Amino acid sequence: MSSSVSIIIPTLNEASCLERTLRHLNVLTPPALEVIVVDGGSEDETVAIASSAGVQVILSQDAGRSIQMNQGAQQAKGEILCFLHADTLVPDDLISLIQQTLTDPTVVCGGFISLMAGSRTTRWGISLHNYLKTYYAPLLFRPHLFSRGLRLLFGDQVMFVRRLDFWECGGFDPTLPIMEEADLCLKLVRRGRIRLVNRVVQSSDRRVAGWGSLKATAIYVYVGVLWGLGMPASYLKKFYADIR
Repeated sequence: MSSSVSIIIPTLNEASCLERTLRHLNVLTPPALEVIVVDGGSEDETVAIASSAGVQVILSQDAGRSIQMNQGAQQAKGEILCFLHADTLVPDDLISLIQQTLTDPTVVCGGFISLMAGSRTTRWGISLHNYLKTYYAPLLFRPHLFSRGLRLLFGDQVMFVRRLDFWECGGFDPTLPIMEEADLCLKLVRRGRIRLVNRVVQSSDRRVAGWGSLKATAIYVYVGVLWGLGMPASYLKKFYADIR
């Protein structure tokens, strides 16, 4: 099966990790149709690293993951869009896993189990909580949609979706500073089920390393509960400061 997957990476000052991520994407079997880096105004070597890796680079006039990912999706040629964070490493059979998942016409979107790790440790407890959150958050706050297949995916879970379904739902909400993936899940579930693929991707623990495990867990739970209760993302953003 020929690849029809476009990988879209939003970046802002990601020089410390982007090269490693792009190096992993070079060995995907089968390869992605294309890799698109959408930069939001980096002041480090992010753009130079992406350019030297030979991937397509888009310079966004506005920073913000939602805005940047939508711009990448507009330029993408693939029938399937895969949104990848610059600090997340994927298995080399990523493309096959995505294609196999979406051969089921009842599945509209998917993501992976995120294992959070750094150079010194693996965050098993937080990784377990994030895995469970994919299920318990929709079960608690949107039980009527949980039964229809709602699972809440977040950015470090490498979200993928058919291009048609993505745009039929309006893409990512450009006004949201955080929780844009969860918001998209709420829109997509009206078109089909959301699937958590039983494979692992590895995301950086830099936010947890900066906050500490207890504080990070408290913030994740607090932000998730408030979002589930309808608190606007603009308010929640103040608890989720940039760590770069």
